[in-house]
Amino acid sequence: MTTPDHQSPAPQPPASTAKDLIYRSPLALVAGVLLLVLVGWLGIDALIGGHGRTPWFALASLIFLVPLVTAFTLRPAVFSGEDRLRVRNPFRSVSLPWGEVASVRSGYTNEVVANSGTKYQLWAIPVSLRDRKKAARRQSKADRPGRPGAFGMFGGLGAADHDGPTRAESDRIVEDLRTTLERRGKARTAQGEVTVRWAYEVIAPTVAGAVLLLVLLATG
Repeated sequence: MTTPDHQSPAPQPPASTAKDLIYRSPLALVAGVLLLVLVGWLGIDALIGGHGRTPWFALASLIFLVPLVTAFTLRPAVFSGEDRLRVRNPFRSVSLPWGEVASVRSGYTNEVVANSGTKYQLWAIPVSLRDRKKAARRQSKADRPGRPGAFGMFGGLGAADHDGPTRAESDRIVEDLRTTLERRGKARTAQGEVTVRWAYEVIAPTVAGAVLLLVLLATG
């Protein structure tokens, strides 16, 4: 007499091994590094060579400014994966499965809208109206007859027709995110709940430094 074989479980889809695409602002990174160097240099100099209450003010300023500068320059990033979009803003991180993303908008700011209607700004992808104007001018020139990017004097296909319309960098990134949303929005592995985590490692020292500065000012 033979015992019935146990039914094998249904095969699970393999986990995605693709690396996330990371979007950050190069200008913000450069500005952040320069500001941290300046703040550190002035603060440490005041700590070492200051007299009276000056070292205390320098210490409180460092505790307040270093995490604050880091939060607004080095920390913001957008991670676009196969299953979810992760948004790291100055004081919180948001993880949105593509199935929970309603749209990615671009206006005066770039933002992602969840199915619940909640909006999350993309700090790492700032909008530059100047870049948009420059891109529009380049596109306008490319569309003129006889110029590269249009059907020229000899009927050839220009570079802009081959590469697509000229766009600002932030608009191109938003378009890439929309493409990923369309491609992965209904995937089974891209479903779930939106999670939000506050960056207490940034908030706590910033608040502590601000409180210490207020105490020093009030008792001065």
